[in-house]
Amino acid sequence: MTDLARRSVLTGLLAVGATAARAAEWPEKNLVWVVPFPAGGSTDVFARPIASHVSETLGQTIVVDNRAGAGGTVGAAMVARSEPDGYTMLVGYTGLTYASLVYRQPGFELMRDFAPICAVARTPTVLVVNPERLDVSTLAQFIEAARRNPGSIDMASAGLATLQHLAIVMLQNRTGIELHHIPYRGGPPAMQDLLGGQVAGMFHSVGAVEPYVTAGKLRALAVAGRRREALLPDVPTMDEAGVKDFRAATWFGLFAPRRTPEAILDRMHAAVQAALDSDEVKRVWVEQGAKVELESRADFTNFVDQEGRRWSEVVKAAGVEME
Repeated sequence: MTDLARRSVLTGLLAVGATAARAAEWPEKNLVWVVPFPAGGSTDVFARPIASHVSETLGQTIVVDNRAGAGGTVGAAMVARSEPDGYTMLVGYTGLTYASLVYRQPGFELMRDFAPICAVARTPTVLVVNPERLDVSTLAQFIEAARRNPGSIDMASAGLATLQHLAIVMLQNRTGIELHHIPYRGGPPAMQDLLGGQVAGMFHSVGAVEPYVTAGKLRALAVAGRRREALLPDVPTMDEAGVKDFRAATWFGLFAPRRTPEAILDRMHAAVQAALDSDEVKRVWVEQGAKVELESRADFTNFVDQEGRRWSEVVKAAGVEME
């Protein structure tokens, strides 16, 4: 071996040793979790209770930094460029799996630039209608109404390329119906117009619509999940209602920049899993109609990869492209 080769090997070994030493001492200072949406939104609601619990476990404060913009891509790109030292992480969500297809220059690719750590929450969606605007009681009646008058049913979403929008596209593809999509600038204004009768229906999270369904202001037709939801036990799944293998759930998870040491990823995974298993976090998740997912890093990584492939097909069918 030449002297140059020996020096190269020695440099590599020293670098590995230094990385291992830093990982063993981690965390030595405050951590930052970037939430790529404004404070008070769904991602924020799930991130903060977990961050508080994990802060106690690790003995360091976790600062939740809201960096909104461009469907979450601004915050995600910022984390992708950060040092892979375990001190800056991303609270990601479903839409980031297909961001590279929707945005011309998102600044990252989720599975290329990030290491998935663990799921934080999953919130299945439910198809709801305003009964005063559209008098249907079942998914079959909804589909029949759409077939009788193609494009006559106004469907709201929180915006182009959101899960709510893609659920509409998927329903059209699976059933052959034509719906009129009206994108809003966020979920709250879409919900407001649905309640006011300006639009006929939308896909939304179970927790968000349950109070209005219970009060009779909205009618739930089908849940886009594998099983019925405890908050709406009488509402059938899409499978039960006749549209097979229809899944549309918003999920949230924790990601670190690629090349973050494995020891740090494992320790953070264990800390988040402990938080998810705590009574206080479970209580909040029940209130939000969300599910707690206790799974391995490998399982979550496989799940994110599969979600990216599945929703990418829907995005291509929708032909959505954002600046």
